[in-house]
Amino acid sequence: MNSNLPVPEEQFGTPAEDVRPVTPAATAENDATPSATDDNRMDFADEEAALAADSAGLELDEATPEEVESSAGETSEEERTLTGKSRGELIAWFEKRMEEQPIQTLRREAEALKIAFYKQHRADVEAQRRAFVEAGGSEEEFAPATDEWENRLKELFREYRRRRDEFIASLEEVKQANLQVKLRIIEELKELVDSDETLNHTFTKFRELQQRWKETGIVPQQHMKDIWETYNLHVENFYNFIKINKELRDLDLKKNYEQKTALCEAAEALVEEPSIVEAFHKLQKLHDEWRETGPVANEYKETVWERFKEASSRINRRHQEHFENLKQEQLKNLELKNGLCEQTEELVSQPLTTRKEWNRASDRLLEIQKVWKTIGFAPKKDNTRIYERFRNACDRFFEAKRAFYTSMKDEMEHNLQLKNELCEAAEALQESEEWKKTTDELISLQTQWKEIGAVSRRHADAVWKRFRAACDRFFERKEQHFKEMGGEQEQNLARKLELLAEMAAAEVREGGYETIREFQRRWSEIGFVPIKRKEEIQKRYKQTVDALFAQLRGSERDRSMNRFREKVSSLREAGSKRLHSERERLYGKVRQLEQEIALLENNIGFFSNSKNAEALVAGVRDKIRKAREEMAATVEKVKMIDRENDKTAQQ
Repeated sequence: MNSNLPVPEEQFGTPAEDVRPVTPAATAENDATPSATDDNRMDFADEEAALAADSAGLELDEATPEEVESSAGETSEEERTLTGKSRGELIAWFEKRMEEQPIQTLRREAEALKIAFYKQHRADVEAQRRAFVEAGGSEEEFAPATDEWENRLKELFREYRRRRDEFIASLEEVKQANLQVKLRIIEELKELVDSDETLNHTFTKFRELQQRWKETGIVPQQHMKDIWETYNLHVENFYNFIKINKELRDLDLKKNYEQKTALCEAAEALVEEPSIVEAFHKLQKLHDEWRETGPVANEYKETVWERFKEASSRINRRHQEHFENLKQEQLKNLELKNGLCEQTEELVSQPLTTRKEWNRASDRLLEIQKVWKTIGFAPKKDNTRIYERFRNACDRFFEAKRAFYTSMKDEMEHNLQLKNELCEAAEALQESEEWKKTTDELISLQTQWKEIGAVSRRHADAVWKRFRAACDRFFERKEQHFKEMGGEQEQNLARKLELLAEMAAAEVREGGYETIREFQRRWSEIGFVPIKRKEEIQKRYKQTVDALFAQLRGSERDRSMNRFREKVSSLREAGSKRLHSERERLYGKVRQLEQEIALLENNIGFFSNSKNAEALVAGVRDKIRKAREEMAATVEKVKMIDRENDKTAQQ
């Protein structure tokens, strides 16, 4: 008897559908307003809709073999157009299908209906949320309106599950009844062997039992093999122990041989079937036919069975290899997705403090989401876990970004109020004729302006033009006044004072050294000033230039220290070992810089005898200055870590 029959597909495990995350994506790079932070989003709508449907209680149990077989075909054109239907049309469509089709054929359509419906449902809830927030409501207080269509869908699914449960229950009853029928047929076969009736009547009865066996449906899976082997045993007993007409027997055996040879050819042809899964399903049907076909002559029995078994084994191996390869690919996909989760979580942990840093990080996250979309399914047991991990990391990133832009918006609104007040003060002075006093006051206002942070881009240009116009109005009047007084030097003095005021108000963080050099060039192009003011004006110019350089260096150093302060906080949360390791690294860097400074100072003595010694020495001194600044910053970082360690010890 055969012990190597095809294994039903559900024993191998069909690959699970992947669940993919949907999260808000990065904002446009140059947009400074919080309202733009969620414009670009990756499309994980199908996965999110499936999760939403399952969360709403519409998840289905494992598919029965009858449902698996009915879902093996191609997706119908009508199913492919579900996304174009409204929620009411989707429900009406499925109601009609439930009326027209057997309940066991509707599982794939039920799954497609859930996804199409909840894609629309989720989009509607998101629209309600946006409208609620735009109207001034808090996102935490938002509650979606009751969706009557969703309630109707749940009622429809309850009816669908009820009918499906009835079908499964009735199917089990039918299988049990079929089992009893086939057991009775086997008993009748036993009695037939011992019957004393005439040969013709016995053979006719045997044919009748064979036909009844074929017409009887399937039995429970756990009894299928045993009952077929028992039946086949008694069929062979009939041929072995009933003395029938040899010609009639040979004719029957020949017919069975022809049928089994055709089954062998059909099985061998399945090896070329492009769809491995489809070939496996067809092979199971061929095995059902083989079981229902009677015995062949003894000289062919082993040969024809080996031929059929060989073809079956090749298809089974292909089927097994297909799912083994699929399993390996899914494990590789899981590894890739774990890597993307780690990259996203690293982005979340970074201390981002500027719009530029947030935009850069948002672009990086968008690229990670695009890569996620290109990766195939992970193993079923890991799908939800890895998706939830990725989605949670994305959510944490965008929640932090939203909080950053909210705080920045409040700060920029406060800065706008302060700058408007400075505009009002400058406008109050623009018609003054107290030239010296007003000049000093305007320079003071410009210094205050420089110390105030940024405002939103929507207002930045207008408020700056307003302030600049008031200052320009005064200095133009002042320049005209001194022109009328005559004297080129007085005009030069006025121009230099105006340039000093412009330099005092300048923001050099973005323009950098080029901005300072441009101021120096413009200063050198202005001629002499009155001798009594020369020393004073030159001193003020030097102080202003030094302040610009200090501002540029200070802003860079402050940004560096702020970023490091955030890094220290993250390291402290990660554990004292990480913090200690960072301190050791920095302390090593201090020792290295000390050695470099000592070497450079020693080299100055060698350069004194070289040609162009002055230029070489100046270059070395500049390197020493930069190294000392870097060492001072590094020492400050070490002290910052020590302060954090002291706080931890006190706690």
